[in-house]
Amino acid sequence: MQTPGVHLAPAASVLLVATFSPGGAPLFRDSSWRGVFGDEPEAWSRLNTEDGDAARASVNEAADGHLVTHVLVNAPAARGEPFPVLLHFIPVHTNGIAAGRASAITVTGEVLAEPSSFTQAPTRRHRLEALGRMTMGIAHDFNNLLASILGHAELLREHAGFRAAGPDAAEHVTTMERAALDGATLIGKIQRFLRQEKEDRFAPVDLAEIARDAAALTRPYWHNEPRRTGIHIALDADLATVPPIVGSAPELREVLVNLILNAVQAMPDGGTLRLATRYDAAARQAILAVEDTGTGMPPDVQARIFEPMYSTKGEAGNGMGLAVSYGIVQAHEGTITVESAPGRGTRFTLAFPLAARKTFTPTPEAAAAPERRTARLLVVDDEPLVREVLARLLRLRGHEVAQAASAMEALEIAARQPFDAVLTDLGMPGMNGRALALALHERYPGLPVMLLTGDTEAGTPDTTIAAVLTKPFRADDVERALQKVLR
Repeated sequence: MQTPGVHLAPAASVLLVATFSPGGAPLFRDSSWRGVFGDEPEAWSRLNTEDGDAARASVNEAADGHLVTHVLVNAPAARGEPFPVLLHFIPVHTNGIAAGRASAITVTGEVLAEPSSFTQAPTRRHRLEALGRMTMGIAHDFNNLLASILGHAELLREHAGFRAAGPDAAEHVTTMERAALDGATLIGKIQRFLRQEKEDRFAPVDLAEIARDAAALTRPYWHNEPRRTGIHIALDADLATVPPIVGSAPELREVLVNLILNAVQAMPDGGTLRLATRYDAAARQAILAVEDTGTGMPPDVQARIFEPMYSTKGEAGNGMGLAVSYGIVQAHEGTITVESAPGRGTRFTLAFPLAARKTFTPTPEAAAAPERRTARLLVVDDEPLVREVLARLLRLRGHEVAQAASAMEALEIAARQPFDAVLTDLGMPGMNGRALALALHERYPGLPVMLLTGDTEAGTPDTTIAAVLTKPFRADDVERALQKVLR
């Protein structure tokens, strides 16, 4: 039975929109929202306790200026089983300053399944659960593939003839590495979404480097594809060095890639795509601009482009690209503005506060580089591509490496010869990496074990695990962790 007030067509989703005050009071709810969540003063009263608490916490987090996405709740049906609704909480700053507490929160929702289908066919729920488990397995396998791609890209850099191949080869390999790492970030988001985890990993970021990466990643769209149809789009990149900001490089690349693709679509007859970075010393901000010479936008469109689900592309667009980009910029305590006019192109300007300056005077002990050790290592992974590429990278750094395709084979090899450390995958059939670490700890208490995994739920080091590294990994990261473990 469907929920009163909302009609769900078979195999179609329903979109809901509401606006809340920073304190969590509902200010606006469209008819679809009221049909699902009701029109009570307490907006989440129809949800169970856990989902209601999650929704209220997400409103509070968005009120503090953070974009909160992919919150899954179960809305009650009038009769029958509850049905899933995916919610996104977008902070809105009406004063134009995308930092600090939001002026309001826009919440968009999507009903992911028709309630009647859950009542008529309960096995659908089991299929969705199975799909979730299958997705986690695919994510694990995909991370292994990305680890292999990244590892072979690093092996290519180590090849004797690589430098002779010229700067184009280096650019292509760098793009491959960046795509692999961004792919791993995307897989991590899927894993965290399925587990309802949140991510808060910000680090110093170079905006000019972000722009160069985005230009390389989108080159097929602004260079290759247009030329095949006789259209020329020139890239004008003025990427001055600016002080670092604090943020998520993959998320900022996502914003810039979206802006570049929009710019390309706005130049159907060709034109110039301009990327520029500069430092605003007075405001202590790093500035990034994306400009095109395309069709431009009238004022009424400019006023709404950051609204969720607003699109001028008809069925070709979902209206969420710029809304999500706006939320990401806000989460970085930045601002994004647009200047445009019909026939005169469009310019997006992003401004971010600088990373806090920290002074550090190394002590004589810290200044002295620790002595590097080579070691006898055992690499354990049921995926031959990952196992072999990691072994080759470690051998290039002077280590002696043996390989095992399973935990049982690793125990047999460890019984025949001594090792200084073991590097093992987490997800293996029969005995997983943590069980192997426990068995090795019982037999060889002084043998350190490093866990390599593409799973976000791998946990942290403990008495049996000396270090945890995520796939895909860079060889230098593995080497640094290894040297720390060996010390």
